[in-house]
Amino acid sequence: MAEVSRLLTEYGPAFWQALLLTWKLTLVSFVPGFLLGTAVAVLRLLPVPPLRWVLTGYVEIFRNIPSVALLIFIVFALPDLNVVIDYEPSVILALTLVCSAFTADYLRSGINTIPGSQIEAALSLGMRPRHIIAVVVLPQALRSVVQPMTSLLIALMLSTSLASQVPLAGRELTSLVSKIANDSAAGMAAFTVAAALYVATGLLIAWAGATLDKKLRILR
Repeated sequence: MAEVSRLLTEYGPAFWQALLLTWKLTLVSFVPGFLLGTAVAVLRLLPVPPLRWVLTGYVEIFRNIPSVALLIFIVFALPDLNVVIDYEPSVILALTLVCSAFTADYLRSGINTIPGSQIEAALSLGMRPRHIIAVVVLPQALRSVVQPMTSLLIALMLSTSLASQVPLAGRELTSLVSKIANDSAAGMAAFTVAAALYVATGLLIAWAGATLDKKLRILR
């Protein structure tokens, strides 16, 4: 405990900045990933087989490829194609693509739980397909996937440690632990602090997700 206290005294600001970067990477990846995944899920409903095949391939590729492999491809392979992206945006792009694929898959499962009778009733009322999706299908699907999306957000937050694989050393929690371990003998204490910050953030996200799910369950 004394070593942890000494570590926080010496590296407290660095841990705070690293935690802020973790939150930033998580939020900036989740929001566009969620929006893109929602768009993919909706477009997969269209009766256009070629489009559905392409989008299904998109989901399967980015849902199954390891995030670290995707990051390595973006950082080290794309420059060979004259596409150069800075390190931090590369991490965000990799996490966004993975998040969008899982979001689309979760929403597809949520959409499949909606009874077909509701669609038929909406059609009988003269509603157009796009209105049915916006008013009937999508709101119910979103309510049913709060818990899976909460788990995805936690997984995305933990995956921000990917930043330690590119030159963001000292700015991200995992890379900060490695830096401290190399500079001093406080590696275990640094790991303990970083683990506590990850756990605290994960618990906060889980609490927020459970609260939102409870409210939406009442609405259902």
